[in-house]
Parts: sequence; C-alpha cells; structure tokens
Amino acid sequence: MPYEPPTHTVERSIRARTGARIVAGVDEVGRGAWAGPVTVCAAITGLRRPPEGLTDSKLLTPKRRNALAAELERWVNAHALGHASPEEIDELGMTAALRLAASRALEALPTRPDAVILDGKHDYLGAPWTVRTVIKGDQSCVAVAAASVIAKVHRDALMAELPPEFSDFAFADNAGYPSPVHKAALEVRGPTPYHRLSWAYLDSLPRWRHLKKVRVPLSAGAVALESGGQLGFDF
Repeated sequence: MPYEPPTHTVERSIRARTGARIVAGVDEVGRGAWAGPVTVCAAITGLRRPPEGLTDSKLLTPKRRNALAAELERWVNAHALGHASPEEIDELGMTAALRLAASRALEALPTRPDAVILDGKHDYLGAPWTVRTVIKGDQSCVAVAAASVIAKVHRDALMAELPPEFSDFAFADNAGYPSPVHKAALEVRGPTPYHRLSWAYLDSLPRWRHLKKVRVPLSAGAVALESGGQLGFDF
C-alpha cells in the first residue's frame, strides 16, 4: 500500500518557534508484549533527506526493516536505546516504565536534545524534557520513523537471543507478543523469567494464576507526570 514518506515539518516548526537546535525523535516498541522489555530509541537526524522507504516500522517487512535499520544507524547523527525490564514494568506500571526507558535513551545520546518529538497522543516523558507529541509520528516525522525502525529491530534481536530452553515460546517469531504458539507454551510451562507477571493474561491461566504480581499504585500526586515541558501548538 502506498504511503506518504515522513518529513521534517514538525522538527522545522519546533526549531522556528522555540529556537531549538537539536531535536530528537523518540519511539517505543514492546508496550503490548507479554514478555521482554519495553524498548525506546531516541534518534537525532538533523534535516537531511532520509533513506528511501523510511516509514513506521510496522509497515515494513522484516527483511526490509532489518536492512533499513542498518542503513539508518549509519545515517542518523546519533541514536541511543533505553530499556525497562519486565521487573521494572511490574513494579512501576507501563507509563512510568516507558518514561524510564525513554529517559535512559535520551540521556545516552552524546548530545542532550533541546526538544523531543514523541510518537503518540500522550506525553509519558514529561519535564525536564521539552516534548511535542505527534499522533502517528512514526509515519509522519523523519526522526521518529528512524527511531521506530531501530527500536523494533534491536528489540526483536534481543528477544530472538533468549536462551534456547525457551524455544517453545517462539520468541524469535513473536517477540514476546501473544501469538498462538506463545499462548500454548504458557499453558504448559507457565511464565518464564522474561514474562511480565502483573499482566492480565495470567488471570486466564488457572494453573499459574498464583504467580501474578499485584502492583500497589503510588499516590496520584507521586506518579503524575509533569506537563510543563509540553509544546502547546499544533502543526
């Protein structure tokens, strides 16, 4: 299916309105998986023309995605990855885990960005970062699309490298998402050390339900993300 290539429109607008010199695109992968970390990539691309065929990683075949990720890692000005483990997801909840992974990625960049373009509707990052959220940013913004592809390829590789003793879960094929093979293995063997144990899938596994972790939420004031850094304008 044809698609419009991503552009630098959002980044140019942020630069013009705020004076930002360095803008990073941020995207995550693994939010809906039952196993494995949530992974975030932060990418700084500048305003150069991107490699041909760049778009949201989900719109690419695995072969094309892997080839494009290798090209992107040479093309971007800088990129870095951040992860939040299954244990951190269980302890903190997904929103806080996303913030942790994104912060780790941004802080690992060689240069601190002046502003961040975050894929999606909600700013899970918050202060002290200056954030602009963009729905479907992984399709429309060059830096976010680059981050999307790099994050997906790296997390898929990480899941494929899990120990062979868990090969019946087919993590190399499903990357920890709930495929039929994954579900069947869970029924028989129960969750692995790589599974998120606070998630609702355990409710439908009577044999393993006792392993479910119940997270005690912090007070609303303690977990509320600061929104003062959000860029309040539309494009």
